[in-house]
Amino acid sequence: MSTDADAVPVAVAPAKRPPINKYAFACALLASMNSVLLGYDISVMSGAQLFMKEDLKITDTQIEILAGIISIYSLLGSLMAGLTSDWLGRRYTMVLAAAIFFTGALLMGLAPNYAFLMAGRFVAGIGVGYALMIAPVYTAEVAPTSSRGFLTTFPEVFNNFGILLGYVSNFAFARLPVHLSWRAMFLVGAVPPVFLGFAVLAMPESPRWLVMRGRIEDARRVLLRTSDSPEEAEERLLDIKKVVGIPADATDADDVVAIVRANEAARGQGVWKELLINPSRPVRRMLVAGLGLMFIQQATGVDCVVMYSPRVFEKAGMKSRTNSLGASMAVGACKTFFIPIATLLLDRVGRRPLLLASGGGMAIFLFTLATSLLMLDRRPESEAKALGAVSIAAMLSFVASFASGLGPVAWVYCSEIYPLRLRAQAAAIGTGLNRLMGGATTMSFLSLSEAITIAGSFYLYACVAAAGWVFMYFFLPETMGQSLEDTGKLFGKDMDVDDADDGAVVRHERKRSTELITQQ
Repeated sequence: MSTDADAVPVAVAPAKRPPINKYAFACALLASMNSVLLGYDISVMSGAQLFMKEDLKITDTQIEILAGIISIYSLLGSLMAGLTSDWLGRRYTMVLAAAIFFTGALLMGLAPNYAFLMAGRFVAGIGVGYALMIAPVYTAEVAPTSSRGFLTTFPEVFNNFGILLGYVSNFAFARLPVHLSWRAMFLVGAVPPVFLGFAVLAMPESPRWLVMRGRIEDARRVLLRTSDSPEEAEERLLDIKKVVGIPADATDADDVVAIVRANEAARGQGVWKELLINPSRPVRRMLVAGLGLMFIQQATGVDCVVMYSPRVFEKAGMKSRTNSLGASMAVGACKTFFIPIATLLLDRVGRRPLLLASGGGMAIFLFTLATSLLMLDRRPESEAKALGAVSIAAMLSFVASFASGLGPVAWVYCSEIYPLRLRAQAAAIGTGLNRLMGGATTMSFLSLSEAITIAGSFYLYACVAAAGWVFMYFFLPETMGQSLEDTGKLFGKDMDVDDADDGAVVRHERKRSTELITQQ
């Protein structure tokens, strides 16, 4: 993407950061544990499907719908979580998410038939949507500026840990009778939400939510504990007030609540029009970058590898169901153990290098996986063992490449590029596209493999990954070293005009809020 070099600030290496704030670290850790449940619910299906197909006599088409529909249901959960988090607060929304996960696990584990399983999958999908939305929001609102990038990757880290636990559960219960094995896999998922629901109650509420409820002093106390210095805490409090349109000297709870309500009503008008109907050139570039990245992340078929890894391993020569489930744990291990690479390097080498290295590796390893699976069908059995080993190595390398770049960095990147007035709605669109693509790939994988073979499916994903690398190279500027206010300038020099308009809108909203309070 070409931009005016004089107008775009050059990304510089950040100054030496202070030590990680331990209290903020603990808060982000607890909040992100919701994502363990998310990853578990997705990956446990990979092994459970083998047994429920035999037990309930259901078809591959029913299996792929059951596996992928959770991503579609999660869209509803994300929308509901946005409303709930503003009504009950971020903390109690996480408690509610744990309760939903608990209910979904019970329904799936005790399901007597396919229809009951779909009902349980629906409830679990709502829980996935809640966790997907609330964990990053809470973490970003609590984290100090110096470690925002590091702590914001925690939900993805724990999501991958949950995926690993799902595979472990598959392997652990595989030797039970068929009618009990898949039920045990789901029912175990009902245990962690009980402990998590109580643990979350020990966390503080989000300072931004406290300010929006007029609880300025409570917000200040939280910020003093989660900031690197008292001065930063006061700066963050002033920034929160500015974001929601509250004058810096406003302290009375009733006045603050009235101002927030008036500003929310004014700010909600015109945002969707500016995003979807008449976006400015910088906003169009941001949408292309953000939505393109969300599309690429799922269109490369990573969820298919997670969901159907036992079938791919069987295709690669592992005929024993127990062995293929055991090998699937290596997929979860790769996703879990390689993601810290992105977490540790994100604020050191930048977003672009990690994304490009990850995308290039994914394309290469997908092509290798597809080629080795194709050759397995055309070579004598004496060569099958070596080709099977190549297939397994390529599959694990693909997962490692995804986990060390595109997986976590895409979420961080998309949280940085949008201007404040559009951030929530643009992020919602990106999350929706991401979940739709995740559902589309997992719900079509078995049918696609039957039509063009498993090798053909992975050739298709390899082409998407290669096209994605070209897209990232030309359309994604580096955001490391930029403040959230300055990243918008990377997408066009006229962004300054938009920012000026934003200031005028905020001043107008404050004037309007004062008039409303006076009238009251």
